[in-house]
Amino acid sequence: MKYAQSNIVLLALAILSCLTLTAQSTNSVLVEARVLNDQGTPIQDALVEVDDTELFSVTDEEGRFSIQMNDTSVLEISATGYQEVTLSGLEDQEDVILISNLDSKVQVAYREVDKDELIAGGISHINLEQLIEKNYTTYSLENLNGFIGGFNGGNIWGMSNYLVLVDGVPRSANSALPIEIEQISFLKGVSAVSLYGSRAAQGVINITTKRGQIGKQRIDVRVNAGLFVPKRYPKYLGSAEYMTLYNEARANDGLAQLYSDETIYNYGSNTNSYRYPNVNYYSDAYLKKVNQRYDATLQISGGNESAKYYTDIGFLRIGDFVNFGQARQNKTERFNVRGNVDLKINDWIKASLGANAIYYSGRGVNANYWESAATVRPNRFAPLIPVDRIPADNQAAQLLVDNSSNLIDGRFLLGGTQLDQTNAFASIYAGGYNTYTSREFQFNTAIDADLNRALKGLTFRTMFGVDYATSYNQSYNNQYAVYQASWNTMNGVDEIGGLTKYGQDATDGIQNINNSAYQQTIAFSSQLNYSADIDQNQHFSAMLVAGGWQQTQSGAYHRISNVNLGLQLAYDYKNKYYLLFNEAAIHSARLAKGNRTGYSPTATLAWKIDKEPFLENSTLIDDLQLSVTAGIVSTDLGINDYYLYENVYTQTDGAWYSWRDGALTRTTDSRQGGNKGLTFAKRKEFNVELKGSLFEKSFDFQTAFFRNRMKGNIIQASILYPNYFQNFYPNSSFIPYINYENDDRVGFDFDFTYHHRSGSVNWSLGVAGIYYDTQASKRAEMFEDAYQYREGLPLDGLWGLRSDGLFDNEEEIANAPSQDALGNVAPGDIKYIDQNNDGVINAQDEVYLGKAGWNGAPLSAGIHLSATWKNLTLFALATGQTGAYAMKNSSYFWIDGEDKYSIITRDRWTPETADTATFPRLTTQNSANNYRSSDYWIYKTDRIDLAKIQLSYELPQNVLGDSLFKNLNIYISGANLLTISPERELLELNIGGAPQTRFYNLGLKALF
Repeated sequence: MKYAQSNIVLLALAILSCLTLTAQSTNSVLVEARVLNDQGTPIQDALVEVDDTELFSVTDEEGRFSIQMNDTSVLEISATGYQEVTLSGLEDQEDVILISNLDSKVQVAYREVDKDELIAGGISHINLEQLIEKNYTTYSLENLNGFIGGFNGGNIWGMSNYLVLVDGVPRSANSALPIEIEQISFLKGVSAVSLYGSRAAQGVINITTKRGQIGKQRIDVRVNAGLFVPKRYPKYLGSAEYMTLYNEARANDGLAQLYSDETIYNYGSNTNSYRYPNVNYYSDAYLKKVNQRYDATLQISGGNESAKYYTDIGFLRIGDFVNFGQARQNKTERFNVRGNVDLKINDWIKASLGANAIYYSGRGVNANYWESAATVRPNRFAPLIPVDRIPADNQAAQLLVDNSSNLIDGRFLLGGTQLDQTNAFASIYAGGYNTYTSREFQFNTAIDADLNRALKGLTFRTMFGVDYATSYNQSYNNQYAVYQASWNTMNGVDEIGGLTKYGQDATDGIQNINNSAYQQTIAFSSQLNYSADIDQNQHFSAMLVAGGWQQTQSGAYHRISNVNLGLQLAYDYKNKYYLLFNEAAIHSARLAKGNRTGYSPTATLAWKIDKEPFLENSTLIDDLQLSVTAGIVSTDLGINDYYLYENVYTQTDGAWYSWRDGALTRTTDSRQGGNKGLTFAKRKEFNVELKGSLFEKSFDFQTAFFRNRMKGNIIQASILYPNYFQNFYPNSSFIPYINYENDDRVGFDFDFTYHHRSGSVNWSLGVAGIYYDTQASKRAEMFEDAYQYREGLPLDGLWGLRSDGLFDNEEEIANAPSQDALGNVAPGDIKYIDQNNDGVINAQDEVYLGKAGWNGAPLSAGIHLSATWKNLTLFALATGQTGAYAMKNSSYFWIDGEDKYSIITRDRWTPETADTATFPRLTTQNSANNYRSSDYWIYKTDRIDLAKIQLSYELPQNVLGDSLFKNLNIYISGANLLTISPERELLELNIGGAPQTRFYNLGLKALF
């Protein structure tokens, strides 16, 4: 590095809350520096470190200091809240590294704490503002299981009913786009969630949106253009093959063939697809190869000590894969405006305001194309009837053409049959369209007051939020006629001999409004915070908080409410030994009077081991903290309705008791027994967390072990009461709801990140994940056979019969245990194992088959890599899971009757393929014996997904020069690129819905 006498002013990004300037020297030199804020005012609280050793804080009133650096030293100047540093002695600006410490503060329950002061076990966080610079995403929680240990996309520590808060108000995670978010914190342990009350008992995701920072105004523009490419479509048999196999199915049922060989040949020759239709719903004739997505965002931020502001305006548009008729105009659009303002009213009062408006609209057709694609047979009907195949002298048919209101492209009538008078094709062409409209308005405000004048260390904060969302559908529902053609062959040419019309064309022009819905949320909290230094070594803090929210939804008489009063006490000795105690009192109107208050006490002990004398000179350990937490959180999450504690009687007309000489017949039925003692379920938990950093803070880790029990889940179990408590004639029940069942979860999560610089390449590698197991530790059940008890087995267990191949012949069926209770049985059907040796196969032979993974696989993890070389950054993310099973129970596999045949049926059983068949025999009747839960249909969901790759390039400053841009970044990315799994084809397949896709994106970010 060369040195000169001139000064170089380093301007960091205006939104950064902390700037660290690192300069590496190759010679011993005296460095002089001056630290200023954005208004050019000197600051005196900049921290100066050399080689990670704190030397001093700047005290010069002009913000100046000087220091002698050795030839291998690293100088760091940290100035919290400021964006400008003037440093003399550096000539080559490329040797200056800017390091952001945006995640120095973490949002937890009702407050922000320093990252180093996270004591409660089970808290993880991610700075999305930093992550999005190298990993642009479109959904706030997308792939975060690859960064956060214990979060599995759909659950936190195995619990799926977590609470999402956006700026402290219960909101959908979709209400804040990733580009608007500064930080997301995941509160997993009981101590972390208890202050939020009953509805937070299964975890909290706390989303904090961006705020303005002191500094010059910053204008940030980002635009993206992307393509969705289908991974794969279902594969179904064509008409000829379907008809052949359908004939086989009828033969298996002892029925005559339905389709002649000539008919099958005609359908297979494809000489006239209008007469002999062979409809492939997934062909290019109906679907686009790609679907487009566009979005653009404008962000403006800045401020001074009196006022700081942040605002963004965003727009996105997504098209559709269906590519004919009205579906060509299908689209989804979203427009949003967000604004956050922070005001300093005076020396002791601050205020903040936040507002967000989301305008969402989608246009679609009055048909479910994907459902039809999975159910309608290829030979059923021709979607279009060509009018040029109607002879000119066929006046009756020509009259129908002339009177039709829906002549497609001037050449086709809509096809159909008497059974298909409404169908997806005709509806998309002529059935009208609908638009979905949603409006969300969100507002929150907070006031912070410093009450030092009344009592040193006392502060007050209050927050109020109100959201209102409404949605509705508008549609034009047109009636239409379909036509069925009768065909003739004249002189070797197919022509239409006649048309049969079903239905009428009618367009009334009336706009129909339906599916109207609304939701209103009101949230409020107030808190007193107190902190004091007992002496030089002892510190104490306390927080008293009252919080709650209420949500009103259309169609629901009762509001969803959460009200709680919380107390937090914290003590530490020498910033080394910590004690944290939380107590929350909650209220629920879902319980009877006298039982509506519950309590949630938790306690945490923490030890900062790195501050012990025996580690003071350690070259290995930089930070090391151990915490142990135990506690109870009361919750009404399992109480799904009101008045479950009451006796419920209903009055029914036309029953069996009569009054008034038979003029009035009526009975009063008991439908539910009362239980005034019904109370909260309780999450009882013990967790241990170890976290820290090693090797000069190049390796960060966090891991937690947890064991919890959800005790006293609400059930209504007839097995616990005499049988006369419930009768079917008369229809009555005196069985109450009680607190009875227990669910156990045990596991550990982990998060490891390694940072390193190799030459001119800065790179990091991270791994995060969770392993956990569940158990139904207490159940109300009674089975004749011990192997059928659910108690002691996983909560998400798959249950079904054990199979033993396929029956080969009638003799084998006769000698096997009877399966008549399951349905008709014939050669080629699934043979099951008689578990209790009673000679009959029925529900008593069902056994545990494996974990379903409904709340996530037992082991799930992600690994991410980022590497920066000069102005080029590469980011990659992979996720994976193992240990769960699923059932092949969709219409793609369970096929009988008049169902559509997928290519799976090619592997069906026949007498000739009895030794190799992997699919049961075909039948046109009900195949209840085969299509039931059993290990015949089970498969593993083990997978590894290449979730994301992004390559970003930031144009050098010498290229931008004095242009309009302060920064210009171009990036390309691919998402959901590859799945590695033995069941890859199945895992990538969607049946009855739009396909899974890969996403390719080109983006541009500009700073003005």
